[in-house]
Amino acid sequence: MPLAQDEQLILDSIKVPSDNDPLRPEFPDEGPKFPATPTYKIEVPRFKYVWLKDESFNPTGTHKDRMAWEMVVTYRDLLIAKKRGIIKKLPHLSIISSGSAANAIQTALRKYRLPNLKILVGYNIDKETKRNLKKIGCEIYETDLAKKPLNAEEILRLTNNPDGIDITSDESLDPDTRFYDWLSYEILNNSPDYCFIPYGSGHLYENLLNVSKREIMASVGRGSCDPRFKGDVKKLEKCHFMGAATHNPNSLADKLYCPHQPFIHFDGPWLEVFRSKGYCGKESQVHSLQEKYLKEAMILAKKLGVKCEPSGIAGLGLLLQMQKEIPKDKKIVIVSTGINKWVKTPLII
Repeated sequence: MPLAQDEQLILDSIKVPSDNDPLRPEFPDEGPKFPATPTYKIEVPRFKYVWLKDESFNPTGTHKDRMAWEMVVTYRDLLIAKKRGIIKKLPHLSIISSGSAANAIQTALRKYRLPNLKILVGYNIDKETKRNLKKIGCEIYETDLAKKPLNAEEILRLTNNPDGIDITSDESLDPDTRFYDWLSYEILNNSPDYCFIPYGSGHLYENLLNVSKREIMASVGRGSCDPRFKGDVKKLEKCHFMGAATHNPNSLADKLYCPHQPFIHFDGPWLEVFRSKGYCGKESQVHSLQEKYLKEAMILAKKLGVKCEPSGIAGLGLLLQMQKEIPKDKKIVIVSTGINKWVKTPLII
């Protein structure tokens, strides 16, 4: 079944040079490069070797732009399916979001003239964020997100999208291996001893651990090494992945607080398997971040000229919180997931 002319133009405009060739990266769509964002050394008191992976250089300012690109690629696959007569029309996407993911995804969808994103937000969403999301074309639906965990069917119903796809829950989108695989390689190629990561949805943490597992298994002949991996696999086996989470509903790191997380794979037994099999360092864990150290991190980030919001710099806060426990001469990578910005993006076609 041939596509309509406008749909064929959209399909032709979505270019994916490769899935894993570092010489032909797929992100960002305009001027792809690997690594896509910089990693640079920063001065943190009492520590010798601290590097910052800075995701604020992405189009809308956060690591969510990488997930947004994967949603564009998902639509490429859907357009191909429509062309083959498998589906009759393109579905809308739904997601629970506090702003950054919705901004990134809708900006990307709008750029390629794809169906608008339907987002489910809490009643307490910031008014300016809500206004900006509406301005870029998001369809916004509100509910009490703290009341109970929502399943996929409920999310689609609450966003008036019965025939759509819920990004929040859909395992077929491979959120724990695909959303941030390129970012994971960019981080791990630095061969850190410790890696501090903001932990909200858990997808970035899970992607990092799964990439670590993949490369360690490949090193012993159980699979093939990805061409994007240029790190030291021996250091990878001992790298401690430290997730910075919050259980405080009033935390400054508002994008990390989530009253219910029914769709993540992470739990104690899951991580224990990774530690016991040597897929990560034995200190790898998700910790609850105290506000005192988050505020200290924001002050230090401002001094260093890092563009970030509290949620994005939570990893630095956790390092400060754990400073007595972390060896001062180890190589540390702090992942700053950036700060949400509202950009005007020209349409592709």
